[in-house]
Amino acid sequence: DVRAGMPAVPGPAFGGVALPPGDRETLDTCAALRQGRGMDRIRYALAGCPLGRMLAADTERGVCAVLFADGNAAAVDELAARFPGAAAIRDDGRLADTVAGLLALFDGAPADGMRLDARGTPFQARVWGALRATPRGETRAYAQLAADIGAPASAARAVGAACAANPIALAIPCHRAVRADGGLGGYRWGLDRKERLLAIERGAA
Repeated sequence: DVRAGMPAVPGPAFGGVALPPGDRETLDTCAALRQGRGMDRIRYALAGCPLGRMLAADTERGVCAVLFADGNAAAVDELAARFPGAAAIRDDGRLADTVAGLLALFDGAPADGMRLDARGTPFQARVWGALRATPRGETRAYAQLAADIGAPASAARAVGAACAANPIALAIPCHRAVRADGGLGGYRWGLDRKERLLAIERGAA
């Protein structure tokens, strides 16, 4: 079994940040996310990539995680933290095409055709959709992403929290979210990786 507990996804406040009234998800929804409900079995593969080690995982519905780490053990530990109670089985052969498709994203291949099993709250899903609509080589400020989904500028911090909760790097390009002053902001897998990935997409690396 995958071992640790998924980071809590609060209801009325997300990551300690108050959400707009229309985006206050029910506690039942959030409890299901914490328990990883509906993800009894996950298969994953490990591979090298320009950012170090990459873990790709999927369910029957599609890719559910793309994670970066310095080593395999750290990547598997993060998978465990995100999907508690699920049986995680390494299967590099089954995910060979998925891994190849993800590696192709570094070279500019589109992610539109990739099936994703992105579990999140309605607010997170809206933010992730706006990220996927951000063209390669471009960035969006957190406040701009809030505007793109029809949320007030005060939701910028909640947008940042939704980016941090994204479990599917590359295919949901949370690295394209930056501060209003152009600063990198944060990145779950480290600012060095974020800077490197943005440079790759801009053709500067």
